[in-house]
Amino acid sequence: MKQLILGGARSGKSRYAEQQAIQSGKEVYYLATATAGDQEMSARIQRHQQQRPSHWQLIEEELFLAETLSAHNSTDCCILVDCLTLWVSNLLCHENTQLFVQQKNALLETLPHLACDLIFVSNEVGLGVIPMGELNRRFVDESGSLHQDLAPLCEKVSFVAAGLPLSLK
Repeated sequence: MKQLILGGARSGKSRYAEQQAIQSGKEVYYLATATAGDQEMSARIQRHQQQRPSHWQLIEEELFLAETLSAHNSTDCCILVDCLTLWVSNLLCHENTQLFVQQKNALLETLPHLACDLIFVSNEVGLGVIPMGELNRRFVDESGSLHQDLAPLCEKVSFVAAGLPLSLK
């Protein structure tokens, strides 16, 4: 089963994704895309780590998602990717300006061939005003485009607000 879980910041989407991973009954790999660039982000990462079951295996990958998913692909596991918007941000800010397009295409091409259960967590950033700045607008555009491309490839798509999941698909 492939799932896409969308929601705003602090909406409860990660908690919901973690519940879905537990319910899979499979060995869980937590694939973190965040990088600790400052103290506040380090504290966020630490809080997330403390909230997860300690027996889950942690994979940290900020850029090469398709390659990492393929390397850990197994029918016996569930991979929870948290989160796609940080992954998009990492790629858009990379010195290689073509890396985002390459890695997005690699993910979309790889996804149908994965046998593992897969849960993607991502921020829905397109509900507000159009942001100022070229990079900010590109981030919103690329995140929205990625969500639209992933949704048809996932069996289940949910939107979480106030900790409550709404099934979209």
